[in-house]
Amino acid sequence: MDTLNLFPLYLSFRVASTATLVGFLFGLPVAWFLSRGRGKAVDFLDTLTNLPVVLPPTVLGYYLLVLLGRQSPLGAFLEDTWGARIVFTPTGAIIASTVVSIPYLIKAAKTAFLEINEDYLNAARLLGRNEFNIFVTIVMPIAWRGIVAGTTMSFVRALGDFGTTLMVSGSIPDKTMTMPIAIYDALQAGDKAMANLLVLIMTGIAVTVLFTINLLERKMRKG
Repeated sequence: MDTLNLFPLYLSFRVASTATLVGFLFGLPVAWFLSRGRGKAVDFLDTLTNLPVVLPPTVLGYYLLVLLGRQSPLGAFLEDTWGARIVFTPTGAIIASTVVSIPYLIKAAKTAFLEINEDYLNAARLLGRNEFNIFVTIVMPIAWRGIVAGTTMSFVRALGDFGTTLMVSGSIPDKTMTMPIAIYDALQAGDKAMANLLVLIMTGIAVTVLFTINLLERKMRKG
């Protein structure tokens, strides 16, 4: 067995944390809009947000490559204007992980928002509060359990993504190789001992994160 390289673990946490933060900032407004909106346009957007869950990772990765690759208008613009390359970089891994993980946050937050009694919101509007104030002071405190659950699932999903991340960022050692990709490479190299060790580490991390969040939720309910 080769010496354990901790870079994939560091990169996985960096990618998952950043993807979860980006997903939180963009996913919550989308979830709120979907819970309030009506009509075919809203239904279509809802369908799009769930596509990453059902599409094969290779298909999703292919779409991202077409959208962000150097030959695409967007990819060429980013590189020519700011010298920013997306494909085969840690940034590409973050984008891929965000795309595959954000649906879990949106789904959980939307469900939590739908359960809020509309009378609370209407009462706040009658008192003169604006929508942003209502969202921060009423909606978030009521829906926090669903938001925490969705954020947790989003983080764990981003941490464990393989197919889409591999398609977009590749498996460059000490640059874009996350833990799932490192496990795949160890198996490809026939190093089963290393693969087993990495699998145990990933399983331990996932169990620890979920157990800790459940414990915190239970304590906050009692509090």
